[in-house]
Amino acid sequence: MKIKQLSIFLQNKMGSLSKPLEILSEAKVNIRAMCMADTSEFGILRLVVDNPIKGKEALEENNFLVKITDIIGVEMDDTPGGLTSVLKIIKENDIDLEYLYAFSHEKVEKAILLLHADNIDKLIRVLEKNNIVIVPSKEVYEL
Repeated sequence: MKIKQLSIFLQNKMGSLSKPLEILSEAKVNIRAMCMADTSEFGILRLVVDNPIKGKEALEENNFLVKITDIIGVEMDDTPGGLTSVLKIIKENDIDLEYLYAFSHEKVEKAILLLHADNIDKLIRVLEKNNIVIVPSKEVYEL
């Protein structure tokens, strides 16, 4: 149920994004979703890949600092208000989200929302109780 996400720490300078992506490509690790956050000094590249362990090893062999973090994916309506309906449930249950990102896929009118919270197990329980579909990790890895 939990999805393994790679977090890669990068220097905030031109061209720093291309090297880890090249390494993953050469290792035949396919990226399923990604987001990038930065500060003035460094960036964090968050990736969901089809083989997180292989991806982490390939990056570490090339001197990248990589952390594997558990996140979850939920299915939401890919319509106006789809995201708001999920976030309302999270807010009403006092869950502190640290970050999120989303992507659409082949299911018509559905998108996948990737979430990380300070208490991921509570987040899962609350969402399941409210009939929000938790997307199995295997499904995301195999998209």
